[in-house]
Amino acid sequence: MIGILGGMGTQAGLDFCNKLAILNRGKIDQEYPLFILYNKSNIPGRPESIGVQTSNISNSKPIKKNKKKYQAVLNSLLKGCKLLQKNKCKFIVIPCNTAHYWYDDLKRKINIPIINMPQEVFETTKRTCKKNSKIGLLATEGTLKTGVYNKIFDKDYNLEFPTDNLQKNCVNKAIKFVKMGNVKLAEKAIRPAINYLVKQKCKKIILGCTELPIAIFAFKSFKNVKTSKVFLDPNLILAVSSMKKYKSKNVRTNQ
Repeated sequence: MIGILGGMGTQAGLDFCNKLAILNRGKIDQEYPLFILYNKSNIPGRPESIGVQTSNISNSKPIKKNKKKYQAVLNSLLKGCKLLQKNKCKFIVIPCNTAHYWYDDLKRKINIPIINMPQEVFETTKRTCKKNSKIGLLATEGTLKTGVYNKIFDKDYNLEFPTDNLQKNCVNKAIKFVKMGNVKLAEKAIRPAINYLVKQKCKKIILGCTELPIAIFAFKSFKNVKTSKVFLDPNLILAVSSMKKYKSKNVRTNQ
C-alpha cells in the first residue's frame, strides 16, 4: 500500500492521487492501486518556516536555518509519516517539493522508504536531456533558497530561475491562486515566467511546486501532461515511480 503525505497543498495531493489512478486504470475497482492519502493540511507553512524573503531569491547566500521553525515542521511531517507507517504502508511519497528540505531527517526517523521527488525528477531529466543543458526551475522561494534541486542537479545541469520580479509577481501569485482554487488566474499569472525561461533556451522546465502543474495543465487533457516536450511535472514523475515500486516484489502482499 502506498502512503501519501498530502495537504501541502490539498489540491496538489489530490492531483497526485488522480495521476496515480489514471496511470493504472483498472476495469474494476479491485484493479486500482491501494493507497492512503493523509491530507495533513495543518503542517506549518514550509516557505514561511524556512524564512525566505522575496528579494534576491536566486543570487543571495544560503539561508540560515531557524532551528525552532525547522523542528516544528519536521515534527509535523514525522507525525504524518508515522501514521502512514503505522497503517502498514510499504513506502511513503510526499507530493510537495519544498517539504523535501526535511527529507534527510525524515528518512533517518522513519522505518519505511520515502521516495525522493527531486531525485526522481533528476533521473527523468538524465533520460531526456544532455549533460550541462539549461534546465528551468519554477518553484516556491523556499525550494529555491534551500537548494532542494540544486544539490541534486548542479553537477550535471545548469539550473535557470525566473528573475526576482517574475518570482514575486508571477510564480508566487500562481501558486497562491491554485491554493485558493482560482486556476484560471493561476494559468494567466505563470505565463510570463514560463516565457522568460523559454527565452533563456532552457531544454526543460521543472514545475517544482506541485501547484504549478494544476495551473498549467488545468484545461488540457492528461495526454498533454504525459507528452509535454517542455515541462517536467514532479507529481506525474512521482506517480510513475510510485507505481513501479508498488508493483515490485512484496509491496502488494498482505494488504
